[in-house]
This record gives sequence, structure tokens and C-alpha cells, in this order.
Amino acid sequence: MQISHINLKRKEILVIPFYYVCGMIENINTAVLLIIIANVLVSMKGFSDYSFLDKFKFQVGKILSGEKIRVLTSGFLHVDWMHLGFNMYALYLFGGIVAGMLGIANFLIVYFLSLLAGSLYSLKYHKKEPYYSAVGASGAVSGIVYASILLYPEMELYLFFIPIPIPGYIFGVGYLLYSIYGMKKQIGNVGHSAHLGGAIGGFAVTLLLNPSLFSTNTFMVVLLAVPIILLLLFGDKLKSL
Repeated sequence: MQISHINLKRKEILVIPFYYVCGMIENINTAVLLIIIANVLVSMKGFSDYSFLDKFKFQVGKILSGEKIRVLTSGFLHVDWMHLGFNMYALYLFGGIVAGMLGIANFLIVYFLSLLAGSLYSLKYHKKEPYYSAVGASGAVSGIVYASILLYPEMELYLFFIPIPIPGYIFGVGYLLYSIYGMKKQIGNVGHSAHLGGAIGGFAVTLLLNPSLFSTNTFMVVLLAVPIILLLLFGDKLKSL
């Protein structure tokens, strides 16, 4: 999840039992763990130091005026513990699949290129809104989620309040469609454009790193590609609809 239009008055705290955290750490991939640690440390600094968060958050006007580093640093900042916790838990769930099937180096490539894709898509979509700002690892995490669906299409996901498993590819298409709808309607305090850009980045980079997926998972590639292609062709018209 990427939070846009930052509100620091929120004070939610995500509480996870200590024994559960220990179990997660024992089974986590080293590269995934290091990314999570980096996110936690940078976010904690931002929680306690608003000037630090303000200096490195995603903000359209600042980036267009030359502060390009924000497209990367904003992906390691979060608004609060709840925001951080959800993103890192999603990374824990899906990151191991990508690292295990593509290797650590390629996992890092997918992660960082998805992060940049999310930021750059947000920059393009909000280019006429100089004060638009956002933080969060959602672009990178969305890319990892999409990569894992491509690599392991048989996966099934259990979502809150839905007692039956959902196939990963249905979740992927639904996620894209919801993000497109969210961009149009500006739903909530969420940077839907970063989710969408990151998912597109993860999809494209995974196929470049593992082109055999075109033949082994042809149906899945086409199914996930259709909404992406439509978005790239007609995305600029969303705001005028």
C-alpha cells in the first residue's frame, strides 16, 4: 500500500505476537529480510523526524525541479506502523517465491525496477499536480506480487472476510482493475497509480528475466497483459472520463 497526501496525525500500531515474528524470521529469505530491515529503519527515522520524511518523500514538484532521488527514497518511507506492517507482510509472503525461483540478484532487480516503475508512473499520471506527495513501498511490493503470480500461477490466496481461496491470476487481474478504478475515482488516501506502475514493472521485468514464461505460462501472460496494454493505450483518458 502506498499512502498519498501524507497525514502524520494517524497513530495506528500494528501488533504482531513476538513468537510469530520469530517464526517468520527463521523462514525468510536473506535478501527479503534485508529489504524489510531497510524499510523499517528508514521508516522509523521518518516517523520521528518530519523534516527527514519531507526531504525524501515523493512529491511531483520537487522531483520535476531536479530532486530525482525522491523516486527511490520515497519507497522506503511509510506513514505509520500499520502502513509499514502491511507492505512488509506482503513482501514477506510473496518475496520468498520470487527470490527462490529467480535467485537473489534477480529478486533485487525486480524489486527496485518495480519501485522505480511505480514512482515514474505516478509522476506521469500526476505531472500537473506539483503538490501531490506519497510514500510507501507499494510499487515495489506490487511488482513482487505480480512476479510471483507469473512464476507460480497455481498459488491460491486467502483474503480477509473471504473464506474460500482465490486463484492468484484472478487476484492479479482484479488488483489491476481496482487500481485503475481507484485512480479514476481517487479512492481513499492511497496512491493507486504507484500500485499500478509497480505491477506493470514487475510483470515486464519478470518476463525479461525469464522469457520461457511466454511458452510455459502463455495463458497467464496474456491474461495479465490485456488490462496492462489497455491501460497503456488509454490511460491518459482516465482523468477526462
